[in-house]
Amino acid sequence: MAALSWIAELLQYKRDGDDFCIREPRRGATGRLFGGLIAAQSLAVAGATVDDGKLPQSLHAYFVRGGSYDADVEFHVDRTRDGRAFATRHVTASQDGKVILEMMASFHQPEPGLDWSPDAPPVLEFDAAAPKHDIMDFGDKFDLRTMPSDDSEFAISPFWIRTQAEIEDDPLIRACTLTFLSDLGPVPSALPPTVALRSDLGFAASLDHSIWFHRPFSPHGWHRYELQSANHNDSRGLARGSLYDAAGTLIASVTQEALWRI
Repeated sequence: MAALSWIAELLQYKRDGDDFCIREPRRGATGRLFGGLIAAQSLAVAGATVDDGKLPQSLHAYFVRGGSYDADVEFHVDRTRDGRAFATRHVTASQDGKVILEMMASFHQPEPGLDWSPDAPPVLEFDAAAPKHDIMDFGDKFDLRTMPSDDSEFAISPFWIRTQAEIEDDPLIRACTLTFLSDLGPVPSALPPTVALRSDLGFAASLDHSIWFHRPFSPHGWHRYELQSANHNDSRGLARGSLYDAAGTLIASVTQEALWRI
């Protein structure tokens, strides 16, 4: 059997009906579980309960509390509805008996119809972007090109991204890969444009995260991820994002609200 890709390895689970268990990777004694990882795993177990042919349409996740690496996460899936065209699932992820994530996910049977998205010229042209290394949270799994001035530990939008290795030609695994990488940029983008990002700026954490999957995602191809700050008050910042392929086609839309205690 062919070796699994890095993301497929992270999505491997033990199953008992609609209950699942995943052992998180060892990442050292410190650090909170990466939100994009737990969201991707939650989408994977939800998809495991859906009939073949229905593909991820959207997800809406709440990060209830931080999780830990090198520990089990238990997932319970509620089958909210199974229709002819759509299926809806509710996923609860828990660690040590405490809920760390709640997600609603919808799946849709592809059907013919209009296909349109607005033209959106790149904010950062690919040739003007500079390679970046050593970003936090599994950044070693991706090739990244950002603004030449970006010297932070984060991925600062706008940036170009692709996986370093091929990912299985499986629409659910690829949607989980998109879910994973979609959490690499929103937290710094949730700051007001007038606030400069610094390592000592304050405490930050993702609160909730939504994705709409518009079109098939090819992880090993270059994509540009553009995020903008939409609001900031009450120590909460809202970022809106769009993921485009190299041809400029809109692949997914993202929103995230982040907590910033400055």
